Amino acid sequence: MTAVTTLLSDDQLAVVETTLDFAQEHLAPHAVAWDQEKHFPVDVLRKAADLGLGGVYVREEVGGSGLSRSDGVLVFEALATGCPSVAGYLSIHNMVAWMVDRYGTEAQRARYLPELCTMEQLGSYCLTEPGAGSDAAALRTRAEREGDHYVLTGTKQFISGAGATHLYIVLARTGDGGPGGISAFLVERDDAGLSFGANEKKMGWNAQPTRQVRLDGVRVPADRMLGAEGEGFRIAMNGLNGGRLGIAACSLGGAQSALDRSLAHLADREAFGARLLEAQALQFRLADMATELAAARALVRQAAEALDRKTPGAPELCAMAKRFATDTGYAVADRALQLHGGYGYLSEYGIEKIVRDLRVHQILEGTNEIMRVIVARSLTGALR
Repeated sequence: MTAVTTLLSDDQLAVVETTLDFAQEHLAPHAVAWDQEKHFPVDVLRKAADLGLGGVYVREEVGGSGLSRSDGVLVFEALATGCPSVAGYLSIHNMVAWMVDRYGTEAQRARYLPELCTMEQLGSYCLTEPGAGSDAAALRTRAEREGDHYVLTGTKQFISGAGATHLYIVLARTGDGGPGGISAFLVERDDAGLSFGANEKKMGWNAQPTRQVRLDGVRVPADRMLGAEGEGFRIAMNGLNGGRLGIAACSLGGAQSALDRSLAHLADREAFGARLLEAQALQFRLADMATELAAARALVRQAAEALDRKTPGAPELCAMAKRFATDTGYAVADRALQLHGGYGYLSEYGIEKIVRDLRVHQILEGTNEIMRVIVARSLTGALR
């Protein structure tokens, strides 16, 4: 794990070591069972909140940790060494909490953030729809103004935590077509008209539920709009910049765990009278895996620093980091499975779970094809 802690300040090193200890004590021993049983470990999430991991980016005045994006990517990489699925949900919850802290009114911040930070209340982010995934500006969920309320109608798809969570940031159309007609709303689980689909049967990420969120005339007070009317798309995209870094970091943590397990496995196994770890061909594979992870880690940290400094090219760097780190993480985990031979295919070793968990990282928070679109537009926009 030395690569994870390279070039860190003393404060960052303390954060990483504490989070790694938590991941190895509370996540890693149960990760395979949670996956098989489709168990969402809310009690363990609240233990993570005791360490300040429920409000990583939230200001301290309302119970948050007030950490930077540069600190956050270290936290989520460390958590994912124990379980990428649980770490991935924590990244999404923290994106929701940051959006409330950044764009909420003082009343909204006071109402929601203390319990989001302790994870007594859990958050979900509702952007994707059955017919509007990558083309987020095409969403059809409507919010019609009726006096002092908005009435929300529509369906959200692939919502992490849905049904078990308490607060939903819902993106809905309040105006004409396109991104300028979208607003954001804070919807509570007990609001009348809110319901959920069945827990989806998924390839991975089984330690957190994924459901449709159905809004059938859900009436919310006008003061539950997050930000101003028409600002929803900008709020959603700014939230995703950080969310993409969180998922990228989770890919690094899962892949690092797979690499560490491969080293231990090859050290223990023998073939043709020698330890597998002594075979130069296998050493070269390990060297390539470590090198690729180091390169991805450097890009993720660079993007996080750019986001902290609010540099103009930060969104493009976040897209680059998300694309590169999630592709790299999945590839490294897949090679780790191969290095384990038949044992890698057995669920009890945990490698095949990491492979399944990391596969979805190339899809969520914007597919990697959309990450390429974002980067390409940045490169070619000035030439048009």
